Amino acid sequence: MRKQSKSMERKSRTSTNKNKNREFVIITYMFVGIFILMMGYFAYFQIFKSEDFINSPYNTRQDKFGEHVVRGSILSSDGKTLAETIVEEDGSETRYYPYGNMFAHAVGYDSNGKSGIESFANFNLLRSHAFFLEQIINGLKDEKNPGDNVITTLDYSVQEVAYNALGDNNGAVVVMEPETGKILAWVSKPDFNPNTIAADWESIISNTDSENSVLLNRVSQGLYPPGSTFKILTTLEYIRENPNYLDYTYDCTGSINKDETEIHCYDNSVHGTEDLKTSFAKSCNASYANIGLSLNKTSFAKLCNSLLFNADIPSAYPYQKSSFVLNEASDTSATMQTAIGQGQTLVTPLHMALITSAIANDGVLMKPYIIDHTENYKGISVKEYNPSTYGTLLNSQEAATMQEFMSYVVSDGTGSKLNGQSYEAAGKTGSAEYSNTKGESHAWFTGYASTEEKGTIVVTVIVEGGGAGSSVAVPIAKQVFDTYFNN
Repeated sequence: MRKQSKSMERKSRTSTNKNKNREFVIITYMFVGIFILMMGYFAYFQIFKSEDFINSPYNTRQDKFGEHVVRGSILSSDGKTLAETIVEEDGSETRYYPYGNMFAHAVGYDSNGKSGIESFANFNLLRSHAFFLEQIINGLKDEKNPGDNVITTLDYSVQEVAYNALGDNNGAVVVMEPETGKILAWVSKPDFNPNTIAADWESIISNTDSENSVLLNRVSQGLYPPGSTFKILTTLEYIRENPNYLDYTYDCTGSINKDETEIHCYDNSVHGTEDLKTSFAKSCNASYANIGLSLNKTSFAKLCNSLLFNADIPSAYPYQKSSFVLNEASDTSATMQTAIGQGQTLVTPLHMALITSAIANDGVLMKPYIIDHTENYKGISVKEYNPSTYGTLLNSQEAATMQEFMSYVVSDGTGSKLNGQSYEAAGKTGSAEYSNTKGESHAWFTGYASTEEKGTIVVTVIVEGGGAGSSVAVPIAKQVFDTYFNN
């Protein structure tokens, strides 16, 4: 009996020890697992995320790097210096912008805060990849190290022609490669001289009219009614809802009246009998107001949201969200106005360029980017920025149809000034009313052109108060295309 009792005690102790060992093993594995996860996240953070956090414009500690590093230069893709730091004999430093106003909104400023590339590439410009022995020697001599240079995707000649073509008008021009997302030009007016931003600051910020502020980057922050450029989206929705869209016909008499809402074609033009493609090419408001009344509003809103209305867009620059508010409760007037790009619909030029880029790139949108690479002061590459896909905004068949329609705008419609050139062009014009005064409208053009030798570029133009897109915005786009393809 005593032996049996001792045996049972031993078994009990063994069982207890096994349970304790099992608990110990489980706890050990848990801690090992947590440790591995922490190390994995630490490695992930160091490789992929640390630069984002350090380079955040909200990280004021970045400027501490300036105590040991001379801020690097910003250059165009073709080697033009767009911003540099001049160091005097007494050690004082001056940030200098050789081309003044021309690259103001693209490059930004580095005084009284930061904007543009000066802001979102701040970390890149304030770190040095000079040879480590050189850095040690400079440290011993209490001298600053030369900062890295940022090489942009901006093309000097394209930027120059876009800037000059916009002239004294307020508005914006953005140029990009749809196959890569590279930004070639970024122009916004009115502008400022970044060389005198500190001296001019009080007069700049004393302007309480935000819409006319020279600091407003109209490419990504200017919200405008899209006018007839929005017919791209109305057309897409009609095609999705009507597989037999080729059978569409409409007899335009110059206007349409429904439920006491009257829509006129631009300049009261009478277009006669049209199919869908002709309506698009002639930018017939009456026909598109008629189309709008036939659309499913919920489906229309879904399409617009999928094309980045009411949504974040891929942009390194601060931006405003475009807005589309049509819904099932919207009345006849709002429906007709929205279908022709008026009403409460608002869009930025950058957003229109992204939609156009997706169409030109067979439905796929590439993320726009403006920094090509960084290099140390001796020209040795530090980091490359490569094209990346944002997503598919429309399928390839829809893109092909819109390419056909936009080509017809140039060959037989309102974009005819681009016809018969050394390049093949396509696009959509627009005249967007912005007040109740008759004839007051913004001039729009968004489109693309290509050659086998130089590929494709997208150009989006808005001229505030410019009037007809066909007579004002298209010639600006043509100058950009001519320069890019004929140089």
